[in-house]
Amino acid sequence: MAYEVEAPKYVRLAQTIQRRIEDGTYAPGTRVPSENQLVQAFGMSRPTVVRALELLKRDGWLESRQGYGTMVRGRPAVVESKDRRGLDALTRDESQTHGRLVDVGEVAVPPRVASALGLPKSAKVLRRRLLVEEGGEAVELVSSYFPPGLVDGTDLADGDTLASGVREHLETRKKVRFDHVTERVSARLPDAAEAELLGLPDGVPVLSVLVIACDASGQALQVSDVLLPADGQELEDTYRLN
Repeated sequence: MAYEVEAPKYVRLAQTIQRRIEDGTYAPGTRVPSENQLVQAFGMSRPTVVRALELLKRDGWLESRQGYGTMVRGRPAVVESKDRRGLDALTRDESQTHGRLVDVGEVAVPPRVASALGLPKSAKVLRRRLLVEEGGEAVELVSSYFPPGLVDGTDLADGDTLASGVREHLETRKKVRFDHVTERVSARLPDAAEAELLGLPDGVPVLSVLVIACDASGQALQVSDVLLPADGQELEDTYRLN
């Protein structure tokens, strides 16, 4: 059985600070609260605070300026490059993708996916898991989940790669229309199978992009959990599919 593991305290603190940068609480060019202030505000130890700040500096959210302290840089370019992973999950031609289809089959729906699909936690769903590689190394693990009623009459349950994107396949076979995508990005620890597929040592967090693709009524047609070997961000984005 796979378990979702809560992110370490320093990652959760980094996520909170990052959200405050996103919503303007900590504006670019301003100084973030001191370590002592963060310790008192969040009730965390100084080593946890220091590690969270270092993580945010590494990922480009913050920077140290001599004589000024730790300053907010704003939304780094590296985060911009991670946006709209949902389009890749929907439109990627599996037959032309460097990598392999790891498995296809019915699984117990993960809690976050059940919530997005509006299914009970005891439900079973079809999962297609694709490992994307570059230069022979795993760079992305995409686990896509589909509600039971959407699978019949499609090739989704077959063990072969699709010769088109999932979006095109479903719109053609099921006459549905994808309207918008919501992406929720967070850091978490991978389960043993995910870590093995991505070639990660124990204790290394991943960046999880939960991609929820919906029709115009808001009904989720597909939920994909895109795992990347990275950590420290959490944001949500919604955009139209043209």
